[in-house]
Amino acid sequence: MSSLSVLAQEIRGLYAGWSSSGKLVRPICAALLSLFLQGCARPPVREPVTLTFLEEWTNKTFSEARQQELQQFTRETGIRVSLLPSPDSARQRLVLWRELLGTGASGPDVYAIDVIWPGMLAEYFIDLKPYFANEVSLQFPATAAGYTVDNKLVAMAYRADIGLLYYRTDLLRQYGYREPPRTWDELEIMAARIQAGERAKGKKEFWGFVWQGAADEVLTCNALEWQAAEGGGRIIEEDQTISVNNPQAIRAWQRAARWVGSVSPPGVVGYREWDSLNVWVAGDAAFMRHWPSAYLDSQAAGSSIRDKFDTALLPAGKSGRVGTLGGWGLAVSRFSAHPREALQLVRYLTRRDVQVKRSRTLSQPPTQPELYNLPEVLGPNPRFALLSQAFQTGIVSRPSNIIGKKYQDVSDAYIQAVHSVLTREKSAPEAAAALENELVGITSFKKGRPPAGISNGTAKGSSESVH
Repeated sequence: MSSLSVLAQEIRGLYAGWSSSGKLVRPICAALLSLFLQGCARPPVREPVTLTFLEEWTNKTFSEARQQELQQFTRETGIRVSLLPSPDSARQRLVLWRELLGTGASGPDVYAIDVIWPGMLAEYFIDLKPYFANEVSLQFPATAAGYTVDNKLVAMAYRADIGLLYYRTDLLRQYGYREPPRTWDELEIMAARIQAGERAKGKKEFWGFVWQGAADEVLTCNALEWQAAEGGGRIIEEDQTISVNNPQAIRAWQRAARWVGSVSPPGVVGYREWDSLNVWVAGDAAFMRHWPSAYLDSQAAGSSIRDKFDTALLPAGKSGRVGTLGGWGLAVSRFSAHPREALQLVRYLTRRDVQVKRSRTLSQPPTQPELYNLPEVLGPNPRFALLSQAFQTGIVSRPSNIIGKKYQDVSDAYIQAVHSVLTREKSAPEAAAALENELVGITSFKKGRPPAGISNGTAKGSSESVH
C-alpha cells in the first residue's frame, strides 16, 4: 500500500473520532505530518508525480463527480491526485487547514478554501495572479475580489454561491399567489397564510419558512442578507467603519426574531443547512433560504417536492434584493513540493469546459458570466438566467478581507449577538450596542454608520424566479 493511501486511511480513522470541540485537531496534524515526513518521500524521477488535494467536505454525489474530474486530469497530464478527506464542519476545516499550513512543512499541495478564508490564510499560499491573469479577468468581479488580498490572488474560484429563496409553486397557486414574495414583509405574510391553511388540513408540523439560525457562520450569511437589504450595512465597511449598530440592522434582526415560533419552527435557532433542507425536502415548508446546491436534493428522485418548487432571488428590503456571496476556491500551498503540477490542477479544475460539465451534472453555478449564456449551461439549468445578474448586482460580501486574520473573532461576535436576539435573550438594540463595543475591542476600528444602499450593489425591482 502506498504511503499516500496509508495517509488517507489514517486521516479517516482520526476524523471518525473527531470531537465537536475540535480538540483532536493537533493530534490529526501531528499524525498527518508524521506520515508525510516518514512515509511520503519524493518518488523517483521516472515515477509520475502524485499531488495531494485537501478538498472541502462534500456529499456522495459531489465526491463521485470530483473523483471523475481528477481521473480525467490524470489521463490528460499523467499527474496523479490523492484526494484527502476533511471534516464536515467548516469551522473544523479551517482549524485543520491553519494547523497544517502553520507548521511550514511540506503537506497537501492544493487546498480548497472558503471565500471568507483568504484574509486569514493568505500568507501560506502562492500568488496566483501571474499565472491566471487572463482567467481571473473572466470571473464575476465580486467573486474574484473575494479571493484577493492586498492585490494578491490567494485562490481561483471554482464554485460560485449566493443565498437564494426556494418556494413551493404548487402551494403558491393553491393560495392565489402568482409569484414569489417581492419583499421580506410579503414573505412573512404569505408564509403565515400558507402555514395556517396547511395546518388546517391536518399538517401540524408544516411551517411557512425555514432557514439557518444556528450559532454558526451560516447565521452570519442569513443575518447579513436581512440587514443589507434594509440598508443596514455589512457589519464593518470598506473604510473599516464598524456600522452594525444602526436602526436598519436592528429592525431586520427584530423581524427575524418575530419569525421564530410563528412562521418558522422554534428549533430554527439550531438549524444548519442540512436541518432546513430536510424539513424542506420532506414537504413541510412553503419557503426556504438556501444555496444553489440545495436544488439537487430538492429535485432528487425520492424528494416529496420534486417538480413542485422553484427558486428566486431573495426578497427585497428598502434597499433592494441581496444574497450573501459564498463559494470555494483552489489555492496552492507555498510549501508544496510540486508547485508546477499543482498549478496545472488548479487550471484544470477551473477550466471553462470543466465548469460547463459541472453545471450540467451537479447544477453548480459557474464562476464566469459568459458561461451563463451557453445553451449547454442554461438548458439544464434555466434558473441560472437571473443568477448571473445576482452575482453581479445583488451580492453582499462578508467583511472577511477587510478584517483579515481577525475575521473569525468578528464573525463569532456577530453570530452570538444575532443569536441572542433570535432566542430573546437580549433585545436587538441592546445586542447591537454591545456588539459594536466588542468589535471596537477586537479590531480597534472606529464606530460609524453604513453608506446609503448596499455596498456591493443590489438587483432592485426584479421579482422573477430563477428557474
